[in-house]
Amino acid sequence: MYLFFGIFFLILLFFFILNFCRRKKIIKKVCSMTPKEKCETLNGLLGPFGYAYVPSQDVITSRIDAWQREFGYHALFDKAASYAGMVMDCLPVYFDYQGRTWLTEFWKGQYGISTGCEIGVYYADRILEQEELAHTLFHCAEDADMLHLSFMLSKDTKTLVKLKDRHWWLTAFLPGYFSYPADLCMHISVTLHSHEMAEAFAQGLIRAGYCPDEICLCGRTVSFVFAGSVKVCGFFRKLKNCIAQFFNRFWCKIFRFVTRPFCRIGDRILYLYYFLPAAFRKMLRIKKDRKTRVKKGASV
Repeated sequence: MYLFFGIFFLILLFFFILNFCRRKKIIKKVCSMTPKEKCETLNGLLGPFGYAYVPSQDVITSRIDAWQREFGYHALFDKAASYAGMVMDCLPVYFDYQGRTWLTEFWKGQYGISTGCEIGVYYADRILEQEELAHTLFHCAEDADMLHLSFMLSKDTKTLVKLKDRHWWLTAFLPGYFSYPADLCMHISVTLHSHEMAEAFAQGLIRAGYCPDEICLCGRTVSFVFAGSVKVCGFFRKLKNCIAQFFNRFWCKIFRFVTRPFCRIGDRILYLYYFLPAAFRKMLRIKKDRKTRVKKGASV
């Protein structure tokens, strides 16, 4: 697979050299667009992939009506992530409330050529036993069940992005940035539907390994920090992550080289779309490929 991508990008670089004049025209076109035009164009391009552009933060985030909502969540998604070039720390928090087992999961790490993080809200139709958690397909939260989510993602004390919204899947992705999951830190706040639900969520955090003094419970809001890194067990899994990160760093450098006329993420994406539309589409299909592969495998 990586050999194919290597050949693919070599062809793109050759194409880049042959289209020097067209490159200048594209640079001029992007520079001449107003901020409003850039935002509208980016949202039009990203929308079919389930994402949107946030100009104030210069990041890509997920839409509430993203098509990914139909897939829900299964533990196999995380296990298959590294095959799609995603190396992440995952923090699943399970808790029972009003006849359902809820799952609020947190991710941070490297998503192909993007540094990013996620918060997902899911539920099962009934209360599950402990041994069922890893084998159950959870539903994405409906509109009435969405939670007020917020996070601040930082790297080496530098803040990368701050986002908050009432959502079922709040995300932030920064294409062209490379990070190791251990270097990233998420300051998280989750506002739940009731104080009782907040207490159940806090107990879920404790079962996930947090100490009570690491959790701030205030009314319906629970705040905590997701830092450090989850220990990877097994030689082959460590090797697989190392290989994935090697190529992630390489493709990040290629992305930044190809889009080097610009500094902002939004401008880089627009330039990539106009100059190399096939590479633009490939950049945004990672998560779809992972979930589609797992869902097809689960249905056999």
